[in-house]
Amino acid sequence: MTDARDGGGGAVTDDQRLVAQGIDDEPAPSNQRQFGGVLWAFFAVLAIAYTLFHLLVLNVAPLETWTFRLSHVAGVLVLGYGLVAARNLGAEGTPGPISDRLNLAVAVLALVGLAIGALPTWQGHLALAAGGMVNTGEGLFVIGAPAMAIATVACVVAGWFSTLRPGRVLWTDWVLMLSALLVLAYLLLILDRHRFSNGTSFAPAADVWFCFAGLVLIVELTRRVTGLALVTISVVFACYAFAGPWMPGFLRHEGFSLTETITYIYSDKGVLGPTTAVSSTYIILFIVFAAFLQASRVGDYFVNFAFATAGRARGGPAKVAVFASGLMGMINGTSAGNVVSTGSLTIPLMKKVGYRPQAAGAIEAAASTGGQIMPPIMGAGAFIMAEITGIPYTELVVAAIIPAVLYFASVYFMVDFEAARLGMRGMSEDELPKFAVLVKQIYLFIPIIILISALFAGYSVIRAGTLSIMAATVVSWLTPYWMGPIQILRALKLGAEMSIQIIAVCACSGLIVGVIALTGVGARFSSLLLSVASSPFLPEAIGLLLAMVFAMIVSIILGMGMPTTAAYAVAASVVAPGLATLIEPSLLGYADPDRTSRLIAHFFVFYFAVISAITPPVALAAYAAAGISGADAMKTSFASFGTGLAAFVVPFVFFYSPAMLLEGSTLQAIQVACTAMIGVYMLSAGVRGFMLAPLNMLQRGLLLAGAICMIKGGVVTDLTGIAVGLAVFLPQRRALRALQPAE
Repeated sequence: MTDARDGGGGAVTDDQRLVAQGIDDEPAPSNQRQFGGVLWAFFAVLAIAYTLFHLLVLNVAPLETWTFRLSHVAGVLVLGYGLVAARNLGAEGTPGPISDRLNLAVAVLALVGLAIGALPTWQGHLALAAGGMVNTGEGLFVIGAPAMAIATVACVVAGWFSTLRPGRVLWTDWVLMLSALLVLAYLLLILDRHRFSNGTSFAPAADVWFCFAGLVLIVELTRRVTGLALVTISVVFACYAFAGPWMPGFLRHEGFSLTETITYIYSDKGVLGPTTAVSSTYIILFIVFAAFLQASRVGDYFVNFAFATAGRARGGPAKVAVFASGLMGMINGTSAGNVVSTGSLTIPLMKKVGYRPQAAGAIEAAASTGGQIMPPIMGAGAFIMAEITGIPYTELVVAAIIPAVLYFASVYFMVDFEAARLGMRGMSEDELPKFAVLVKQIYLFIPIIILISALFAGYSVIRAGTLSIMAATVVSWLTPYWMGPIQILRALKLGAEMSIQIIAVCACSGLIVGVIALTGVGARFSSLLLSVASSPFLPEAIGLLLAMVFAMIVSIILGMGMPTTAAYAVAASVVAPGLATLIEPSLLGYADPDRTSRLIAHFFVFYFAVISAITPPVALAAYAAAGISGADAMKTSFASFGTGLAAFVVPFVFFYSPAMLLEGSTLQAIQVACTAMIGVYMLSAGVRGFMLAPLNMLQRGLLLAGAICMIKGGVVTDLTGIAVGLAVFLPQRRALRALQPAE
């Protein structure tokens, strides 16, 4: 391995050899445009300005909330339509039925429509600046607003059928960028009125048209960056706002007019609500932090450190995937994205030491998905949870420690038992980085250590994140990837580009949250859960368990095919309130039952929203892993489901034993953590069919039964589970000793 390269680009010696290089260089999506020359400089300046705008507002010059969120969404729309094409880009361009001339004609007509809408908006701003009044229900607004909205829709549709070329921006996309700015300008013009008139029938028609155009822009950008899953669900929810009178059972409502629905959704109860509040503050900040870590190649170090630590163990690359994907996944933000970045290295190495392709893909998918529940960053879900529940972020991070450890311990046990069952080897000494060399670079963990220390020292999340970005810059000066002014600007540019997907997702999921709030379906779902739990035909314990299983299924279904943040935001609006109501009566001995019930309910929903990424039939992380491993996608999804099975059990454990979320005494937390660790060990052995030696069907059944006994905390159930485990473990140990040759 003497031809490996170090960070500075020179040759490295055997003592410095690295397994992982370029982990931070995620492949660009197939529909992302790659520019050169003037276009590259133009969008680079836009991206850097977008990132700096957020850093300045968050740390130096605060901006009025609605104005900030509107600017946040408009900025990402401008960047998104410039950088992301409507379809995949071929090497020679992707042909479409609409010719370049026809595309240009649509763009020109759309520009006319935008101009008709822009003129009264501009005049309105001039009138306000002069101290006058603006009436958007008369004059050019009457024809300008619908003309602008129609122009936006026409350009969106034209983009689907136009010929695309990698280095060019379609005329219609330029118009969509202008449309996003015009929506921003109009909403700022009517901002004071919009705060009070949204969701009412007396909002002017112009408000409806401009809000509608804004929603179209958000939904189309979401389709470009994530596909159809979230878009389809968003459209279904939007239709539900109008179809309520014809819906059955608890789904029925009186229905709302177009004016009420559209203006309500584009307010702080929908698109500008909790999800955008989080994306415009915490998420954008930590995406920039991740961009600075990428610029200093910390991701490469994480993976190489994992190889040096665990690579020699049996099935070494699989155990490396568990460690490395957990570290990378917590700052990555998406399970599938983490699979692509780390799995491109770990999956081929797992196959090399003997794992079947579908098993290698499943392990990577399960580990990458677990990164979303790994403190302190937890993808981005923890920030949204803090916003929705009102529970401080630091308390959520502490509560997540034991469940995250249990999940990764379970995946590690699964990997180890599989390696032992198949007689796999680890990687040899000359295939691995030297731990003694890597440990000298342990300072690369400093930015994350500073983040954690600042949070628990009482700094705000924004201040802690900013300090971490500064620390990442300083730490880079100790590496070959020294960050000077040019590199810092590149990191700022990368941060804006990385944020496009997650900000679009947060805005689009806000549409769903707005419909849920408008229709009240979340409250009716809560009533349904209560009726299931209190059914007179079922014992109370069985009814409660059925209600939890029902909530689990709904959370997974709502999350299928969606990024983690959107999946949690939607499930939290529909499922969590009802769960909290179910839990609270059992927490009367706690200091704050309402807070504890919210904590448990939202973590329950969060876990199942996260693991929807490895739950068949729509398992995005497993599908991404299958694409790398070459295995069947559906088989890989079922294998990943088995590997991450503990994630389906852990939420039930802290439902019955809140001490797992550190709600209770220290002794209770230690007891629950220890018994739960034994439980996941037994669960892993039962699923894999191996402990110290192969297990027969009876032994596997006993282990699974013992693991289930330990879900519900209690002395009797815990002792029963441990006794069952010993009944299998001790005979296996005696049999193993009998097979060993005498010394």
